[in-house]
Amino acid sequence: MGRMSDEVPQLPEYAEQVLDVAERIPPGRVMTYGDVAEWLGEGGPRQVGRVMALYGGAVPWWRVVRADGVLLPGHELSALEHYRVEGTPLREARRGSEDHVPRLDIRRARWDGIAGAHT
Repeated sequence: MGRMSDEVPQLPEYAEQVLDVAERIPPGRVMTYGDVAEWLGEGGPRQVGRVMALYGGAVPWWRVVRADGVLLPGHELSALEHYRVEGTPLREARRGSEDHVPRLDIRRARWDGIAGAHT
């Protein structure tokens, strides 16, 4: 076997664009996978989700979310910690829900992609 290269593999252009959008989302705000795709004018929620799954660890991944506000399975506690630190609007878990994990309040937390927007 040959020696592994020390070079960092080049990110696909679409992945770079998605990660750039994720980095622009202000603390305490979120965009859905579909919002990111719409903002870029390319791809769709699945493509954005795939990019985030493969490369999202390098950016504030917790700010790119499902449209239903359900936290990323397997990463709920880590995401919750970020949301609480950043003051991201949450909806408490409904009584009787099995997991007792809050959801994002998408209506209040959603960011429209305009820098400095507060609504």
